[in-house]
Amino acid sequence: MAIHEECGIFGVYAEEPVKAAELAYYGLYALQHRGQESCGIVVNDDGLFVSHKDLGLVGEVFTPERLAAFPEGSMAVAHTRYGTTGGNNRANCQPIEVNHVKGRMAVAHNGNLSNAWKLRGELELSGAIFHTTSDTETIAYIITRERLTAPSIEEAVSRAMNVLEGAYSLIILSARKMILARDPYGFRPLCYGKRPDGTYIAASESCALAAVGAEFIRDLLPGEILVFCEGEVISRREHCGKRKPRPCIFEYIYFARPDSVLDGVSVHEARIRAGEILAREHPCEADLVIGVPDSGLDAALGFSRRSGIPYGIGFIKNKYIGRTFIAPEGRQDQVRIKLSVIEEAVRGKRIVLVDDSIVRGTTSGQIVKLLKDAGASEVHMRISSPPFLNPCYYGTDIDSRENLIACRLSVPEIAAYIGADSLGYLPAESLAELVGKPDFCSACFDGDYPTAVPADSRKNRFEQRLSEKRNKEAERNAF
Repeated sequence: MAIHEECGIFGVYAEEPVKAAELAYYGLYALQHRGQESCGIVVNDDGLFVSHKDLGLVGEVFTPERLAAFPEGSMAVAHTRYGTTGGNNRANCQPIEVNHVKGRMAVAHNGNLSNAWKLRGELELSGAIFHTTSDTETIAYIITRERLTAPSIEEAVSRAMNVLEGAYSLIILSARKMILARDPYGFRPLCYGKRPDGTYIAASESCALAAVGAEFIRDLLPGEILVFCEGEVISRREHCGKRKPRPCIFEYIYFARPDSVLDGVSVHEARIRAGEILAREHPCEADLVIGVPDSGLDAALGFSRRSGIPYGIGFIKNKYIGRTFIAPEGRQDQVRIKLSVIEEAVRGKRIVLVDDSIVRGTTSGQIVKLLKDAGASEVHMRISSPPFLNPCYYGTDIDSRENLIACRLSVPEIAAYIGADSLGYLPAESLAELVGKPDFCSACFDGDYPTAVPADSRKNRFEQRLSEKRNKEAERNAF
């Protein structure tokens, strides 16, 4: 498909040195679904930062030998990335490390700044030299700038939040502290918990806490800053309540793992409800309900429960290939590698096929074709989200309406394009039923943006700027 998800972040804080890199490694494994471009770990060994980051999956980048090279440390921050700003190259791997006059800092960021272009331009005019094309470096620069006059790193983070706009969940290491911050809208999730040995763990999703044996404590409030220092956890809430919370609804539909709980809402239950709503709003006569692994499975179960049509397994997923939604390239070719149809289950049957979204329609068309080639007599597609109609500026890589199939074709036309016998989307007015509350961001469906729309939303806009600068310099040098 044409859009990609953002990142997963993970943090470790202990009073005494622990195997922080190992904990971070297992935490990143639990968050691998949130990004497959690159990953990185920074360990704080009594003020000395030791790091490794590279392109690739967690298991590829962190071999046993590489993990063994990390020292024990009292803190660590880790990141797994699919970039929504900046290209896929090693320079953009996170966490970003900064050396400045007040010491060292490492930053891991999940989300996307909607005013990154403006802020970066201002910083460049003041003399800042950027080494990456990721908006995370912009965040690090602003925190560093504020740290020159702020009495503490957490105060510098708070001051930086006055100028940052858009989505950012942050884990920051200094020499002595771990700091968490969530933007005032709460676009992206961030939570923390505690292991039996007293080690605190922070993560994008609660599933990563469970992966390292930590008990969930709570989600950060939108706008909250948490400071871990000298065995204490201090909450700063001066930015809380400044904005109406707008957590991303697509976290529940697709991004998060079904065993996670985000802001008190079970992702599994939200997807079950989506399927029930689809069965209520778009019923059909069929013999079997199946889901597209993995994010369509829970919704398919909900559709089956509500409709009474039996639920079954129609696809076997290859566990050794990444999610097509966030694969950097070659999505079409990966469909047949990723999914195999169980012909005996679908042959001669009318199938309800449940998936989380349709973006360009290419992948959906291939999946429908797989079922029909396997002998399904009918395929009725049901989508557990509304049609994508707008770009996202907060961490989902949809930067143009021109690539969205729902912007140029009607629902019957999309059904014909993908080869389905019928097609039904989750109604936009039903989204609140998924999470049981009215406050969320659904701008990709309805265009109701919580922040100002950026002047330039291209993923590679900073690479484009560098290319334009080089071209101008070449033209000047030619004369």
